[in-house]
Amino acid sequence: AHVASLLFSAGTSGHPSFFILQGIPGMEDKHRWISIPFSSMYFITVLGNCTILLAISTERSLHKPMFLLLCLLALTDLGMSTTTVPKVLCIFWFGQSEISYEGCLVQLFFIHSISAMQSAVLMTMAFDRYVAICKPLHYATILSNSRTGLIGLVSLVRAILFILPMPILLQQMPYHANRVIPTTYCEHMAVVKKVCVDTTVNRIYGLVVALLVAGLDLSSIASSYVLIIQAIMRLSSKEAHHKAVNTCTTHICVMLISYTPSLFSFLAHRFGRGIPPQVHVILGNLYFLIPPMLNPIIYGVKTKEFRDKVTKYGCWKKEPTTTACGQKLVW
Repeated sequence: AHVASLLFSAGTSGHPSFFILQGIPGMEDKHRWISIPFSSMYFITVLGNCTILLAISTERSLHKPMFLLLCLLALTDLGMSTTTVPKVLCIFWFGQSEISYEGCLVQLFFIHSISAMQSAVLMTMAFDRYVAICKPLHYATILSNSRTGLIGLVSLVRAILFILPMPILLQQMPYHANRVIPTTYCEHMAVVKKVCVDTTVNRIYGLVVALLVAGLDLSSIASSYVLIIQAIMRLSSKEAHHKAVNTCTTHICVMLISYTPSLFSFLAHRFGRGIPPQVHVILGNLYFLIPPMLNPIIYGVKTKEFRDKVTKYGCWKKEPTTTACGQKLVW
């Protein structure tokens, strides 16, 4: 009752001191049970991605562009899940649903900027596969370690420049007295809906950024795969054809599990008024859990050279299988 009085007694002017993250609407009594798979997936995420970072950083033989990109993907996966999941577990376990106004905007910034950077990393991985398959003789000159690092830096700067105006614009707005956000994290549109004045600028800017980031990256990925498919069709060797197809299939799976929930959440916030709120919230949370958990398995365990190095440390006791695939074509 005390919290409710705080929420509805402040009027509609000025910044709120805090928001209330509701969790999963209509399923509050099941939060403890839902926390079990959430915490398990988060543990696997941290373990898998930290293993990738440790193995690549300590093995000089893995200091190559394809593994540096894998490091960037692991960092974005860790950042994405760690930005949201610990707070979600605090809501589920301890009922600590309050988040400060400043903390909400900081979380919003990190969620969207890391998501934008991850999209750029996936785009660069598609380009890496294009070079490895279509221009293997020029791979070392086109994608050197220094250029890969520069691409990572540019991706970070792009994400910051695109996303930083979102919390800055929200700081200029007055908010409704009702500060309950019916989800488990501070997403841009969820916070915009708490503003009590016209939010056309915020909505248009969020839409433009999403279209620019996703549109540019997905277009580049599609162009890379069109060229890859053309190169695969020209291959006469069945073995080489099989290796190239395996490479593409792995990356496509990662893109699907990364982009699908993200696009669903984006569309549901703007056009999905008929979607049950608990379905929206659960699928939104799975975006921060499923891709970061599966990416180390897909890109780490299935990369022969990386798997061999990790096996040496005893992380996986199973002997690595031999394959005739070339290193650059195996992910």
